[in-house]
Amino acid sequence: MHSIPTLHYDPGLEPRSVRAALIWGLDMSGCPKTASPPPWLSELLARVRAAGKEFLHSERKAAVRNMLRFGVYKPSGRSKPSSEYLLASALENRFPLVNGPVNVNNAISLQWGYPASIFDMELCGTRLMLRRGRAGENYVFNLSGQIIDLKDLLCVCRAEGSSWSPCGNPVKDAMATKTRESTRDVAAVLYAPASEDRAGLKAAAERFATLLSTECGAAQTGWTIP
Repeated sequence: MHSIPTLHYDPGLEPRSVRAALIWGLDMSGCPKTASPPPWLSELLARVRAAGKEFLHSERKAAVRNMLRFGVYKPSGRSKPSSEYLLASALENRFPLVNGPVNVNNAISLQWGYPASIFDMELCGTRLMLRRGRAGENYVFNLSGQIIDLKDLLCVCRAEGSSWSPCGNPVKDAMATKTRESTRDVAAVLYAPASEDRAGLKAAAERFATLLSTECGAAQTGWTIP
């Protein structure tokens, strides 16, 4: 029996600007690289290109940016939410294809306009916490060794003994916990503005879990909005 992941909020986030959903997919056969978009993803990309930039409503874009704006962190330029990057990629015919779970993660983020993170549970563990990055915290986010400064940015952290180490955020996730071809269990976090109705996040989480089952072969899936 696989352990189901948990997510809780650091008390320092109150009052919260974010409402997060935790989604999981367990006991997959693996995560082979994707050579071409599957039909369900091709259909979504076609709808996005037909709608253009207006696919992401201005109200949702502004709400997500406001969710991230805190202290020294400004969600613009290279620091904008990953959901905006995915929209630009889709419109420019360069939407990233990685593997089944990451494709699902990116597609849900694109469709709803919510940033999302996905982790290999063997690497991140089952205990996750959402808090803001602290001064001096950073991590490597790509194979080139580039580093993102995490101060004041919303971060998902994994438990490391009695401490918590950032491994993901609404902009770029850490290399240390990304999925691999050998990944069997994944946990994902969708970041939605607390100012918005819960229904949109619920629909996105349900679709996420369904695709992990039907498209990635996860034997057990689920979601919660803690």
